[in-house]
This record gives sequence, structure tokens and C-alpha cells, in this order.
Amino acid sequence: MDSKISNIQRLSNPAAYSMSVAGFFALMILLIGAVYYATVTVEYQWRWFKIPQYFAYQETVIVYADGNGEVQEIKPNGEMMDVIITEDTDDGTVDRTYTMPKDSYDLDEGDLTSEGDKLAEYIGGWKPGLLSVGLWITLKISFISTILGILIGIIGGVMRVSKTPVLKWTAMTYVEIIRGSPLLVQIMIAYFVLGTTINKILMMNGIPKLHPEWYGIAALSVFTGAYVVEIVRAGIESIHPGQIEAARSSGMTFFQCMNHIILPQALKTILPPLAGQFINLIKDSSLLGMISIRELTKATREGITVSLQTFELWFMCAILYLVMTFTLSMFVQYLERRTATK
Repeated sequence: MDSKISNIQRLSNPAAYSMSVAGFFALMILLIGAVYYATVTVEYQWRWFKIPQYFAYQETVIVYADGNGEVQEIKPNGEMMDVIITEDTDDGTVDRTYTMPKDSYDLDEGDLTSEGDKLAEYIGGWKPGLLSVGLWITLKISFISTILGILIGIIGGVMRVSKTPVLKWTAMTYVEIIRGSPLLVQIMIAYFVLGTTINKILMMNGIPKLHPEWYGIAALSVFTGAYVVEIVRAGIESIHPGQIEAARSSGMTFFQCMNHIILPQALKTILPPLAGQFINLIKDSSLLGMISIRELTKATREGITVSLQTFELWFMCAILYLVMTFTLSMFVQYLERRTATK
């Protein structure tokens, strides 16, 4: 209906519509021009041509000798060459085989080598760059945290509207504690307090300790879940209470009523605020660098430390976050249209 109205308005006053579109593009051009002017006025050497290596690069492989020895044989091994060196060790001599591409070494049979000598140097295969690694970790953590946050939020939201005091008060306490403390503090507690205790218990029982990513996911999930609880609660309360009473009078339990009657209807109401919350979740993941998780922001900082390409890398970091959040926003709008037609 809204799209039909907007189309009618556009056709009834095409001049105003065209001027509005032109004004929008003029504003965007002005904004881009202002950013460009601000960057050119800075005494800074821009090196955009170096940015692609932070997405993918070809690794430089250097082969070093493990000990003192003598080249005994050089023989082909498919497209590679095997260089066999007899090296001295504490237990006598041992033959070590070094595999390297043709024309990557300058050795002949009978040559003497010393420990640490560079035997060959060549360009290896493609490797993901810092930004690619950081982007993947951010997407992985955000996706898992989103799923867990939804589960926590739905369960907590149903508990929040329950008439049972223990369920309602537990959900209220959880929401107030989590929403009343900074996310960074929660991440620190999850990793340095709970994480240290859990890892100690695991190692005492011969189980490998958990990776910091799992504590980051737990902190983000719990933090996001607290906000989703209130979003779900508001969605449930937007449904007329008579539907709950009718479902209960027909023999449904409280949770059956929520699952089959209330939550499907509340979905239309809670989708827009959920989208905003999950967009915030993607951006909040940038705090996980404080516990040594190489997400996108930490990967950007590491790249800046090595290359001193401050502006280029921060611009790319911002663009990547924008792509992720914009994609999520478009997906949620698609879901809204799907649910509106049902």
C-alpha cells in the first residue's frame, strides 16, 4: 500500500520528485568532495597501491639449512627439486632433504653449507592478508553470537512476560545487570576471570584450554541477548492479550501458545529493532581485540603498525564494516517484506 501511495505521489508531481533526487545526489557529491578535500590538505603520502596485499598476497618462502653439511645429491621431484644434504648432528650425520622449485637455489653437489645458510628463496602460493583474516573472524564471531543472542533473547523474552515470579525476576535481573554494565568490562570479566578459571579446570582434567574467540562469543551473545529480551518482550506485549487467553482456554500450555500463536505474529514487530541490534553487534565485535582476537579492527591496527598506512587502512576498515552492516540491513528488509505479505 505504501509503495502504491509513493508511486502515485511521484507521478502526480514529477518535477518535485526529480528535484528531490537531484538534491540527494548533490548532497552525496558535496560530502565526497569534502572528504577528498580534507584528505588532500593533509601532508601525507597516499599508497593505495599497497592495499591489495592486505587482502591476499603471495608468500615469500626462504629455505635455511638446519645444520653444517655437504650437498650430496640434487634430483628432480616432479616440478620441484630435492636437495639432499648430509648434515652433522650430535648423534652423527643425517641426510636431510630440502624441496624447492627449480632456479630458486644456487647449489651444486659437493658444496658445503653451514647452519642458517639461505639455501633458496622463492614465491609461494597465495595467502589471505590481514584484512581478509580479520574480516573472516569478525563474520564468524558475529554470526555465532547472533544465533546465540537470538536464542537467549527469545527464551528470556518469554520468561520476562511469564506470570511465574522465579522466571520473570530471573529475566529482569539478567537484563538489568547486563544492560547496566559496559560491554568492554563484560569481555574482560569473561576472559580474564571466567576464562582463567575454566581453562584451569580444563587443563587439570587433560582437556585443551578454550580459544579466546569462544569467550568473546560468549560475552557478545550474553550482551546482545539482554537487549533482544526486551525487544521480544515488547513484541509479545504488542499482541492483544485476548489471543493468549483464547489459546490457553483451548488447552494450550503457555509455551505452546507462545510458539504457535504469539511469537509468529510478534516477528513482524521485532524485526526492525532486531536488525539494529545485530548491526551494533557487528560493530561491537571490534572490542574483542582487547583479548587478543584478531578481528577486523585489530587486524587493521596491526597493519598500520607494520606499514604506517594509517588513512588507507582505516578507510578500508570502515568500508568493510559498512558492507557488512548494509548487507545485513538489506537482508532484514527482505525478511520484513516477506513477513508483510503473509
